[in-house]
Amino acid sequence: MESRNSTGIYFILLGLFNYSLLHQFLFSMVLMVFITSLMGNALMIVLIHVDSRLHTPMYFLLSQLSFMDMMLVSTIVPKMAANYLMDVRSISPTGCGAQIFLFLTLGGGECFLLAAMSYDRYVAICHPLRYSILMNQRLCLLMTVGSWTLGGADGLMQAGATLSFPYCHSREINHFFCEAPSLVRLACADTRIFELFMYICCILMLLIPLCLILASYSLILAAVLRMQSAAARKKAFTTCSSHLAVVGLFYGTLMFIYMRPKSSRSAGHDKVISAFYTILTPVLNPLIYSVRNKEVKGALRRWLEKQF
Repeated sequence: MESRNSTGIYFILLGLFNYSLLHQFLFSMVLMVFITSLMGNALMIVLIHVDSRLHTPMYFLLSQLSFMDMMLVSTIVPKMAANYLMDVRSISPTGCGAQIFLFLTLGGGECFLLAAMSYDRYVAICHPLRYSILMNQRLCLLMTVGSWTLGGADGLMQAGATLSFPYCHSREINHFFCEAPSLVRLACADTRIFELFMYICCILMLLIPLCLILASYSLILAAVLRMQSAAARKKAFTTCSSHLAVVGLFYGTLMFIYMRPKSSRSAGHDKVISAFYTILTPVLNPLIYSVRNKEVKGALRRWLEKQF
């Protein structure tokens, strides 16, 4: 077959579901989860915006997390749903590049944002009297902009490099969205250097924020163990438990996907795990923060009383 550049072809997404009754049911569940995720994260953003008691650095960062989750699930599910309902599996190179860029931008940005949130918890628990100084508005904005910028830089580099390769053989991507590693496997060129570059990027984008998170929580744990009051220790653990749950869900699935050796990878398993962190995790985050957080539940109650 004559070699053609990626700008002249369409790719084929093999998808997550077939048309059996079981898969049709699972697809309808994914749509319900997608709608619930949009509503839950949008409600979290609205509550943080309208309730003055939530105008703190912690909740500002949480609103950014909710916004990233909304964008992440909107990057993946609408295209997947449209292809499934219309029985069309094609995606243009431009659409593929956009998915790769947005996915990496939001995934990388969320890694660094979770690290910023862990620093916020460290300051709140270990230096409560200096909290307003150490976590001022300027620093909060810088951490947020930095998270978006680092994620965007990673997404731009990898999306641009991935689409620069010629694709002249199979165009079938064994996934339900365009993912750089899955796409690079189809290139008819030597991609070993770029694959090594992608692997190093994944390690850095995952491990640097994770090390910051672990360092913050190590200091928090040491401070909590020194507390004399059992009530104070319980409050500190309650404050951190929601964030730790979100970190565990997010990092657990990402590290399982991207830090395993190639020999132990399975395309089917990778798609299921990818569905977990791109579709399920965004709907779980607002639930975790609302169920375990009295301030959010109070803000929701006050907002509902005003509306009804």
